[in-house]
Amino acid sequence: MTIYRMDHVGVVVEDLAAAIAFFVELGLELEGETTVEGEWVDQLVGLDGVRSDIAVVRTPDGHGRVELSTFHRPVATSAAPRAPLNTPGIPRLTFVVDAVDTVLDRLRAHGAELVGEVVRYEDYCRYCNIRGPEGIIIGLVEEL
Repeated sequence: MTIYRMDHVGVVVEDLAAAIAFFVELGLELEGETTVEGEWVDQLVGLDGVRSDIAVVRTPDGHGRVELSTFHRPVATSAAPRAPLNTPGIPRLTFVVDAVDTVLDRLRAHGAELVGEVVRYEDYCRYCNIRGPEGIIIGLVEEL
């Protein structure tokens, strides 16, 4: 058995348009949008009566993709916690950017909140973590 590649990371959001705008501002490109429903979706996600809007954004090199989805039905029974970074199982997406400070300033206009501080790791990089849409933790790395 061989793994060929990681295809995408999926994130459920409440406001799909805002999440798309956030990731496009970050520099990802909108690949496409669709609505899914029906028996195959119900079977896939283990819920009944699913109707979900989905958008896929990709990195400019085409190798990294994020699937953003919002569920119209069924209604979620609980919300994801805004847990700290050291919580086991908490997801984090990390992107290499050209200038951490510039990207951070642009994303703040879309609701991004800095977690901790922007730090320099030796002569390798500048790095920070932010909370984006729905509390998603995003790492920003500027290679030096």
